[in-house]
Amino acid sequence: MSISKIVITGGPCAGKTTAMNWIANAFRGRGYDVLFVPETATELITGGVAPWTCRTNSDYQHCHMRFQLDKEKVFEQAAKVMKRDKVLIVCDRGALDNKVYMDEETFASVLASVGASEVELRDQYDAVFHLVTAAKGAQEFYTTSNNTARTETVEEAAAMDDGFIAAWTGHPHLRVIDNTTDFTEKMKRLIAEISSFLGEPAPFEIERKYLIEYPDIAWLESLPNCEKVDIIQLYLKVDEKEEIRVRQRGSDGHYVYYLTRKIKINDHKRIQMERRISENEYLNLIMNANDSQGRIRKVRYCLTYDNQYFQIDVYPFWKDKAIAEIELHDVSEKVRFPKEIKVIREVTDDPEYKNASLARHRPK
Repeated sequence: MSISKIVITGGPCAGKTTAMNWIANAFRGRGYDVLFVPETATELITGGVAPWTCRTNSDYQHCHMRFQLDKEKVFEQAAKVMKRDKVLIVCDRGALDNKVYMDEETFASVLASVGASEVELRDQYDAVFHLVTAAKGAQEFYTTSNNTARTETVEEAAAMDDGFIAAWTGHPHLRVIDNTTDFTEKMKRLIAEISSFLGEPAPFEIERKYLIEYPDIAWLESLPNCEKVDIIQLYLKVDEKEEIRVRQRGSDGHYVYYLTRKIKINDHKRIQMERRISENEYLNLIMNANDSQGRIRKVRYCLTYDNQYFQIDVYPFWKDKAIAEIELHDVSEKVRFPKEIKVIREVTDDPEYKNASLARHRPK
C-alpha cells in the first residue's frame, strides 16, 4: 500500500483553498483516496480557542501543536484502512507553519512538550508545496474580502510568506509555486509538481548541478531562509544505469533515514524512488554493506532564493569549492543564483562530480 503525506502551505491569499479542490479532482481521478487534514488554526479559532482567548500565545501554541499532531495521527491510521492501495494525505498547513507566530523560547517549549525535534516534525512529511501569496508578484489580486480572518496588508502578507518558506527550508522536498503565470496555470504547476513527486506517471527527477567557489558560510548561516543539514550517505550499488544508497539526514543529533534508488534516463533526467526507513533498518543496511561502493559525509545548506530551492553541499576534503544542486520541473527552466554564489561551471553531466564518485574518490 502506498501512503504519502504532503503539506500545502503558503502566505495569505495564495490559493490554498482552491488548490485543495484541484488536488481532489486531479488525484481521485488517478485512483487515489485523497484525505484532507483541515487547517488547525481555523478549527481552533472557530471553536473559541485562539491566541487572544488563551492566557498567552504560548498556551495557545501548545494547544495548536498537540491538536495538529493528534489529528494527523488519526488521518494516518485511517489511511491504512482505505479500500484503495494509493492514499494521499493532504495537510492544509503542517506542524511547522505556526513557527512563524512563535519566538524561539516558545517554539523550544512547544517542541519539548510534544517530545519531538524540529527535524522530526519537519521531515515527517513526504513533501511540502508552498504557494506564494498574491502579495508577491500578483498584488492586483491580493484581497482580504474573501476571508474574514485575513487582515494583513500587502507588505505584511509578503513578510509572512517569507516566514513560512523559512520555516520549511531544510525539508528534502520543498517546492515553491510562484505567481509568474496566471492563477489557473499556477494551479496546474502545483498539480504537475505533486504528480512528479508521486511518480505519476513516473517519479522523474530533473537536476542541475554546478561547481561553485567555496561559499561564505557565515553569510549562509545568517540567512533566515537557509537551513544547515548534516548528511552521511552510503552507496549499496553504483553502476552506469542504477544507484542505490542509504542516507542519514538531520542536525543537532536528530536524524531521519532514507533508502533511495535512482535509474538514469539521460544526463538531466532520472527516475527516483525514495522511502523513509527506521534507524534499525539503516544500521542493518550499513553494517552489511560493501563499503567499496563508497561512503560520504557532507554539510548541506538548503537555501530558498527567488522561489527556487538550492542545496549547497560542502565537503570536508575541499576548501576552495563546493557543489550547488537544484531540482527543476522542466529542464529548460532558468536557474537564478544569488550574487553571493560564484559559479565556476555546470557539472550536471560530469561523472567526476557525482556524489557516488566523490564517495569513492577524494578529488583535489
